Amino acid sequence: MAEGGTTLEQTPTWVVAVVCSVIVIISLTVERLLHHLGKILKKKNQKPLFEALQKIKEELMLLGFISLLLTVCQGLISKICMPEHLSRKWLPCDPEKDDKDTKTAAHFQAFFSAFSAHHGTGRRLLADAASEGNCPKGKVPLLSTTALHHLHIFIFVLAVAHVTFCALTILFGGAKIRQWKHWEDSVANEEFDAEEVLKTKFTHVHEHDFIKSRFRGVGKSHRLSGWMHSFFKQFYGSVNKSDYTTMRLGFIMNHCRGNPQFNFHRYMMRALEADFKKVVGISWYLWVFVVVFLLLNVHNWHAYFWISFIPFILLLAVGTKLEHIITQLAHEVAEKHVAIEGDLYVKPSDDHFWFRKPRLVLVLIHIILFQNSFEIAVFLWICVQYKFHSCIMGPYGYIIPRLIIGLFVQFFCSYSTLPLYAIVTQMGSSFKKSIFDEHIQEGLVGWAKQAKKNMGLRKAAAKGSNQVVHKDDSSASTQMTNVQSEQNSAIDQDGNNASEIVPDTAHK
Repeated sequence: MAEGGTTLEQTPTWVVAVVCSVIVIISLTVERLLHHLGKILKKKNQKPLFEALQKIKEELMLLGFISLLLTVCQGLISKICMPEHLSRKWLPCDPEKDDKDTKTAAHFQAFFSAFSAHHGTGRRLLADAASEGNCPKGKVPLLSTTALHHLHIFIFVLAVAHVTFCALTILFGGAKIRQWKHWEDSVANEEFDAEEVLKTKFTHVHEHDFIKSRFRGVGKSHRLSGWMHSFFKQFYGSVNKSDYTTMRLGFIMNHCRGNPQFNFHRYMMRALEADFKKVVGISWYLWVFVVVFLLLNVHNWHAYFWISFIPFILLLAVGTKLEHIITQLAHEVAEKHVAIEGDLYVKPSDDHFWFRKPRLVLVLIHIILFQNSFEIAVFLWICVQYKFHSCIMGPYGYIIPRLIIGLFVQFFCSYSTLPLYAIVTQMGSSFKKSIFDEHIQEGLVGWAKQAKKNMGLRKAAAKGSNQVVHKDDSSASTQMTNVQSEQNSAIDQDGNNASEIVPDTAHK
């Protein structure tokens, strides 16, 4: 593979040393910053965020491996040839326009090459021309060195953009959820009021704020209006105080009835931090999405414009579903009761979620954030690598809507969908392990492992004792048989001896 510049043989040693020093210093600085951040998180007992940081390190390690693989294999890949007619199919830019640009570039290249040869400097202007010389006539390289370098940069930008936007989403969404803390404090102060606790009160269900804002009546028409209300509710005041206090009490009555002062807000924040480490990673199916999106970026298909609607539609669908779950909880109470003793609360259940799996909502949010990061990463990569007016960017009429949709998805997921997810997913049939503090979680995990180990030892001991008993029984029965046979033989001998003695005695 020919190079487009001087090699290390003709490069001054001080240049090599300076460049290597800068790269090493930057790498060590980033590594030390991540290490220091991890120590701070562990010191503050932020184990979920620490695990999320470890996940980010894993993604960076995967990114480094991909980078190394592309660098090592770029010479081999550039030597792979394919028929020239295949290189004209599924192009991201107009091939006719590229032909005109290529002819113009070839004309100037020939002129400057002749000019350079006349002055004794025969260096090529384009490094890819040498790689094309490796292929026979009628064939072209599978992927040029320049294209591999651009792909390398794109993967790096995509990973950085995904981690950055996920962190921003969790940061802003967490700030929104922290605004609910004063609701938790007000409820806790009411519960500590001894006079209010001693009073027996009755709640008229249909006059409760939660029911009045959520219940739409009974029947198909009311169900449709409930879905419409859920769709628009996510855009304004997705969760209010009556929603929070009612769902909080429902969680406590269903999962920790013996602890009415349970801090539901702190539990919800711990659960959100634990989910962050799953959202920030790039799973295998997300890499499949990347490959499919790169495949569909064909001229005049405007694939990236249509793909930008996927996270937008998913985001609205998830938000509507989460709002409708709250509406369903209100309907269950309103249809069964007119008045109840004590405070109004709902009954959590997995039946309200898609396929009875609350965790599916987190997977969809993961896909939404990644696809939106992909859209923004592609835009930034094209602007940096090919400039804004590149043919791969597409017409302005498709670029502006893509940017607006991307920014809307990023803002709306942080402001509405993520806070909704944080509280509504607690309305499932089971609770998360975040309900326990860190030291209690570690103690329970250790206890479970020890109990499992003890159970295995007991089974092994029971099996061994059964084998020993069976063996002892077999040996005992064998011994009894031998003793019995010895006794029978002794009796026979005594009988024979007796028959022999009697005649002698009689003779005497």
